[in-house]
Amino acid sequence: MNLDPDYAAIAAADALRRGQIVGVGGLAIVSAELADAATLAALEAAACAGLIITAQRAAALKLANQIAAAAADPEPVWVTRPDWLDLAASRAVADPVLDLATPMKGPFRTRALGDDLASARAAITLAKYAELLPSVYAVPLATARPVIACTAEAALALPARAAQLKISSRARLPLALAPHTEVIAFRSPDGGPEHLALVIGDAPREKPVLARLHSACLTGDVLGSLKCDCGPQLHAALKAIADNPNGGILLYLQQEGRGIGLLNKLRAYALQDQGFDTVDANTRLGFAPDERDFSLAATMLKALGVSAVELLTNNPDKVETLKAEGLIATRRPHSLPANPHNAHYLATKRDRQGHKL
Repeated sequence: MNLDPDYAAIAAADALRRGQIVGVGGLAIVSAELADAATLAALEAAACAGLIITAQRAAALKLANQIAAAAADPEPVWVTRPDWLDLAASRAVADPVLDLATPMKGPFRTRALGDDLASARAAITLAKYAELLPSVYAVPLATARPVIACTAEAALALPARAAQLKISSRARLPLALAPHTEVIAFRSPDGGPEHLALVIGDAPREKPVLARLHSACLTGDVLGSLKCDCGPQLHAALKAIADNPNGGILLYLQQEGRGIGLLNKLRAYALQDQGFDTVDANTRLGFAPDERDFSLAATMLKALGVSAVELLTNNPDKVETLKAEGLIATRRPHSLPANPHNAHYLATKRDRQGHKL
């Protein structure tokens, strides 16, 4: 049976998240985070697997030029595996939380990706899409038996398709801070997470709508974590919109941990406990400092009939993304006092990410 290429890429990401061997482009891969001895042995039945890591992780391991790793779309790095780079040692290469426990790594050898470049990029994209550590074992596709395979092109297109959201359901949802609220749920055709729009009051669409793009933060929004300012920002935005005579809209985007997922965010927290700031924690994990896609918000606002917003934010990137997507966007400052647990985090966002704090 021939699968639609787009569906095959989504299914491959799902299989990768389940610890299965999948094919992408000319490679067969398995997640370095989830691989066990049996899965790795099956992958290596006819060829020794290399370990593909991101340029950011390679730079942290001194395997790549840091300037090159900071480029807009840096190449992944293929680490060849001698006998000593077994399952446990490879996991320590992939997971920086283990760096202090296993400080003596190497020497490593890498090889040029050559014709495998697109496949390697696609493999990292699948791992990120599955919210796994962005590191995979890889062998030539012809030497393995993946449970499913997709083209490199389809895998690399996965993030762009995430913006094709459609309204799925809506209901009245009185909130403690905003009793006159309607919740509108958006579903993605790729089976990804649902995103919510909280429409507060009756905002006229012919003038700029007061709006907030809020990325989900389980630890801050629900558990009351003091490590970030997400919970207070959420509540302050709801109150500001509810107090606004024309109301407004809060978009609740399922992009936990600046787009790296909950488990990887907790790994970043562990790295922060080791002394790294929020930017360096993300890059040591192999991610960009911010992996979010704010074009999702533009799609949602347009579906709600909004063409102009006054955005409650300290992040200029949100404003610029909405402008690039054809919306009229201005910024209203939205900052809250620091506490002893998040003061360094907020300073890092200001000094290294350009937030207006």
